[in-house]
Amino acid sequence: MALSSATALHQDPGLQPERTVMSWDRSLLALVVAAAMFLRWYGTVGPLALAPAVLCAGAALVIHWTQRHRYGTQAAGIAQERVRADAWAVLWLVALVMALAALGITAIWWT
Repeated sequence: MALSSATALHQDPGLQPERTVMSWDRSLLALVVAAAMFLRWYGTVGPLALAPAVLCAGAALVIHWTQRHRYGTQAAGIAQERVRADAWAVLWLVALVMALAALGITAIWWT
């Protein structure tokens, strides 16, 4: 997701907010690819393959929708010299990976 220079809240474009946005973009891309891979199971597993695919696609949308807020929060934190770690986002992603693993195992188990 490219952010224009008008939305930049700090002077150094190589700082952490840009790297964090790129990292979340990679996570978004990985989720889209995982959704496509789960959809390939549809012929073998049937409708049970749709659950992890929908979860991946939904998570990718949530990441996309929260990118601008995440960037603004981090850029403002750098300007104020007080940046907090976004522990909830990390915990959410861990829970997502665990849920996807459980759904994937369930889909394989029931075939």
